[in-house]
Formats: sequence, structure tokens, C-alpha cells
Amino acid sequence: MKPSPIALLPLLLFLAMFIGSGIYYQNQAVEFAFYQISAPVAILPAIWLAMLLAKGPLNERIETFIKGIGDNTIITMVVIYLLAGGFASVAKAIGGVDATVNLGLSLIPDPLVLPGLFVISAFIATAMGTSMGTIAAMAPIAVGVADATGIEMALAAGTVIGGAMFGDNLSIISDTTIAATRTQGCEMRDKFRLNAKIAIPAAALTIALLFTMGGSGEVSTTDDTNILLVLPYIAVLVMALSGLNVMLVLFSGILFAGVVGMAQLPDYSVAQFSKDIYAGYTGMQEILILSMLIGGLGAMMKSQGGVEYIAGMIDRLTRRKHNHEPSPRSGEVSIGAAVALTNVATANNTVAIVLSGALAKDIANRYGVDPKRSASLMDIFSCVVQGFLPYGAQVLLAASIAKLSPLELVGSIYYCALLGIAAIISILLGRPKR
Repeated sequence: MKPSPIALLPLLLFLAMFIGSGIYYQNQAVEFAFYQISAPVAILPAIWLAMLLAKGPLNERIETFIKGIGDNTIITMVVIYLLAGGFASVAKAIGGVDATVNLGLSLIPDPLVLPGLFVISAFIATAMGTSMGTIAAMAPIAVGVADATGIEMALAAGTVIGGAMFGDNLSIISDTTIAATRTQGCEMRDKFRLNAKIAIPAAALTIALLFTMGGSGEVSTTDDTNILLVLPYIAVLVMALSGLNVMLVLFSGILFAGVVGMAQLPDYSVAQFSKDIYAGYTGMQEILILSMLIGGLGAMMKSQGGVEYIAGMIDRLTRRKHNHEPSPRSGEVSIGAAVALTNVATANNTVAIVLSGALAKDIANRYGVDPKRSASLMDIFSCVVQGFLPYGAQVLLAASIAKLSPLELVGSIYYCALLGIAAIISILLGRPKR
């Protein structure tokens, strides 16, 4: 297929609709302005435009779109989304989140309030697979800690966001991890290991920095901690790192969480277990639908030469001056830049990964970047950017709980800055060609 910039118009229309609605509602002083028009709705005009631009009989255009939706990668991603949502919902319903928070708070030494908040937030996000859920659980605690200890409110809230982004980046049930590994065609365990080599040093530096900046004070728990309710999270993490298929891991986690709930909670029945699983399914509805629609739109743009055009542009921009051999380092820079710019436009790290996934895979193939490395960089750079967007959901949620301006808050999220620096250093040091 001949490269064509015209094939990119549907994608540009989608971004214009999504960003334009966000700017409009922001000017109207509406909270969460960039989330008033959901992405699965904003993409519909783009699909219509792609149908108009495509050549050939209408039935063939529709068939290309449907094949994109039914792509093996897309369907696999959808199933994993459903299972991840079901597990997270059941584990939360049985009290796993509260138990994990209380367990962590009970272990914080008084002089380590800020590092403790970061570590607990990081563990919860890694276990739950959601930065938003972690911030919702931990931000009120951070506010109380700030009031009790005299620590700056923005610093306490920023610490929670940083820990949440750490866990969201590493968690095997995070939607960003699912999207990154499925689009790049690698195993979650392998991506986890590469991510950890960059994220853990950044987290260690963050903890050291927070230790020098934080005060001390007593952090009390509200209830006795039932450690059994934490076990489903730990079991899923251990099974995933052992190399089991992620679908089997999540399915086993759902069953285990249900058994623990029925054993520990007198009123937790099979019927409630079923309702909680389904609630998890519905919680994944938006990203599930968007992934399928983007799969179809991506297939149409690819069939019209859109992906080839972008790849050619990147090839010309990143080719070394005196050597026409493709450089893995240039490919890694291109992958990071692509997902970062998309994230700035969409204000959603998962959406950014889904949107740029096919392009990143093409770049990785052209430049000899290992798929797990590509997936790792996509997830890292999307989390870095998301942590600095004053109009991103994570910052908006924490700012609303802490009663702060989002612009005031983004300057206190040190982990995301250190993660970005660590990722850039990793690229500059270079990795062996695949």
C-alpha cells in the first residue's frame, strides 16, 4: 500500500473531537473537562470519515473495519480487560483494599511518613492495577497525614500520585500493561522485569528524596487488619511472575478472592460474588469498547497507507546522518515520543498506548527494538506524562480531594520526573539489537 497522509485524517479528527470537547468544557469550568465526552463516542465521526476515504465497495470497507475489531490482539486484550476488572472488583468488594491500606499504615515507622505513603500507594496500585482506585483510597489518608504532621499538602498528595503511578506502571493487571504487552506481542512477565529495572531505581531515589523532605508523626489505622483479605492480591502477583498465562492467573485470582470473601464475610454469597464480577466487567466497558473501535479504525488507516506514511516520516527524522542502518536507540526514542505526544493529546495513558500501539510495533520491527522493550517504554513514558498533566484524571482526583489547584500539585510528583529521567538514561546507555 502506498504511504498516504490522507489516511491519517480520521485519527486527527478523533483527537480534535476529544481535545476540542475537553477545552470547551474546561472553559466552562466543568470538572474533569476532558472526560465529559467519552473517547468511544468521540471516535465515531473518525470511523465515519475513514469509511468515506477508503476505496472499494462499501462491503469491503466494512469488512476491513470488522477484521480490525476481530484481530487476535484486540480480542485477547478485551478478554484480559474483563478478567482484570472482575478480579479487581471482587477483591475490593470483600475488603481487600481497606485491609491492604490498614496493613501498610500499621507498618509505617513514625519518622518515615512520606516514604511510607509512597510505598503503600505503590503496593496497592501494583496489586489493584489502577492508579485511580489507589488515589481514591490513599489521598484522604494523605490529607489527614498532612494535617497531623505539618507536611505540605501538595507534597503528601503528590507522594500518593507517584506511588500510584509506580504500581500502575508495573502491575500485571493494569490496563496500561495489558494494552502495552498485547499491542507489542510480548509476555507480561518479561515486560515487568524490564520495567522494574527502570522503575525501581527511580522509586528508590524518590523514597530517599521524600525521607529528606518529610516530617514525622503518628499514622493510625481505623480497623484491625485481616491479612487473609490481602492474599488474593499477593497470589495474583506471585502467579503472574511465575510465568503462568495471564488469563489463567486472573481467572484463578477471581475464584480465590471469591472463596476468601465467602469464608471471611458472613453475608458474602455466590449471588453477590457474581454481581461483583459483573460490576468489574462494566467498569472496563469504556476502554474495552475503545480498544475494539481503535482496532477497526487502525486497520482501515493501515489499509490506506497511513501507518506506512508515519513510519516513513519517523524513518527520515531519526536516521543517523552518516549511517543508514536503523538504530535501536532511534527506534526507542521514536516509540517514547509517539506515546508521550499521544498522551498529552488524550490525557489518558491507556488510550495513548492503544492509539499508538500499532505504530510502536511497526517502529520496533523497523529499528530492531525488542517487543518487551517497546512495551516497557510505552508504559513508562505514558505514566510519566500522565503524572504531569494538570488535566489528567489522576491529578484532578487528588487535587479535588486535597482541595488544591492541579497546577500546584503537579510540581510535587517527584516520582514521575525521576522515572522519566531513568528511562531517558536507559535509552542513552543503549541496549543490544534484537
